[in-house]
This record gives sequence, structure tokens and C-alpha cells, in this order.
Amino acid sequence: MTSPLFLPPVISPGALDATLQRQGHAVLDAAGVCALSACRLEDLLALRSHWDDLPPDNYLKDGGRYRRRRHSCFVLDGEQLTQVPHRAHWQPLEYNALHGGMQRLFEPMAPAMLQQPAWAQLLRWLGRVASALKGQRPWYIEAHPFRIDTTDGIGRPTPEGAHRDGVDLVAVFLVERRGVKGGETRVFEAVGPNGQRFTLSEPWSLLLLDDARVVHETTPIQPVAQPAYRDTLVITLRAGAFQGEDTAS
Repeated sequence: MTSPLFLPPVISPGALDATLQRQGHAVLDAAGVCALSACRLEDLLALRSHWDDLPPDNYLKDGGRYRRRRHSCFVLDGEQLTQVPHRAHWQPLEYNALHGGMQRLFEPMAPAMLQQPAWAQLLRWLGRVASALKGQRPWYIEAHPFRIDTTDGIGRPTPEGAHRDGVDLVAVFLVERRGVKGGETRVFEAVGPNGQRFTLSEPWSLLLLDDARVVHETTPIQPVAQPAYRDTLVITLRAGAFQGEDTAS
């Protein structure tokens, strides 16, 4: 594995809420994630096998074969977490110029993964983070396990480029990075000149984003060994409704 060009700006767990309020994004290492979520690292690492059976993303408009994924949705009201009936993922063109405006129905996440206690612990913790940032309310949660591989010689974690997701809080967990170079994370102020660039490499390290304040992207990956892929878990939290539901006629 190549060494990161820019180390992540990891903060201490106790600084999370203040850092998100101040700059709109924050990075935690795996120890920080475990300390705040009360998850054991070994339980999070045990989830990794579920990335080996992700189906291909058949909606890529660039014709690529480099992305595999699943998708499931939940509502968190206080500590009450409920999985909702399986539904399509939808974003407006305003937030995703490449794949916005499409009803993309992906395969749901495996029940064996969702039944693990660590899964509910993660979502409840992220709900508390979102409430500390935006105020207490029910959260509409979408979860996306991704694998970006190098089947085509190059893999694009964010083919839509620098973007916002149209939600309140975005959590990007690095699950595994194997045999690749590239994959640099870039975060910029949505209105302003400031930005940061770094490479997530530690399993279950985390980038949190106040989606209203920052845009983000990840640069393409290329293989340096085989197998070559980058696994992430993206979880978004949104107030009011899932995207598309609050604007539907």
C-alpha cells in the first residue's frame, strides 16, 4: 500500500461537536469512533465481509463497471430505530448533476449485517451527532455500502465530482483500502475559499460532513497490487423526509 500523501486531520473524540460547528467537517480515527459510538472495533471489523457480496451498480452513466453497492433506509426517532420498506434512492440534479433525477433501486443491505448490534449502535450515535449539530428531531437515514474497484483500470468513488448530498449530515466510513493508490478525500467550503485534502486509510476511520456548509469528493483510484479496491460505508441523515418525499405532489 502506498503511504498517504496527506494525513487525515484527526481530532479527539471530545472535540467532535465543536469542530463540526466551527468548520463543517471533522475526522475521527477508529478509536474515536468506538469511544463515541460504544462499538467495539472487533465488531465493526467483523462487518467487513458483507462488502464481498455487493451487486454491481447498473446505473452508472459513464458506462463504468467499477462500483458495487447496496442501499437501505431507516428512521431514527429518539432512540427508536426502524427500518422502512425498501425504496429507491433519489437525488435532485441540484445535488447530483450526473445521476440526479433518477429513481435508482439498488439491492437492500443483507439482514445478517443489519441484525448486528454494532449497526444499530452506529446509527443511534450518528443521530445524536446530527441532533447536536442541527437540533433534536427524527432523522431519515440512508445507508450505502460501496466498493470501488479497478475493473476498468481506474475506479471513481465520486463520478459526479465535488458535490453536496442534499441532506443534513454525511458520514463516510473507510472500511478497507487494499492495493490502490489515489482515493484522496477533498473537502471544501460551499461558500468560501478554504479546503482540506487527505487520504483515509485506517479501517473504520470516519469523515463527518455538515452537508449545508461543505462540498466533498474523492479522487480516482488505480491498482498497485491485486486485489485492488476501496470499501466505504456512507450514511446520510436528513430532517423532515427522505429526498423526493417532501417535494412529491
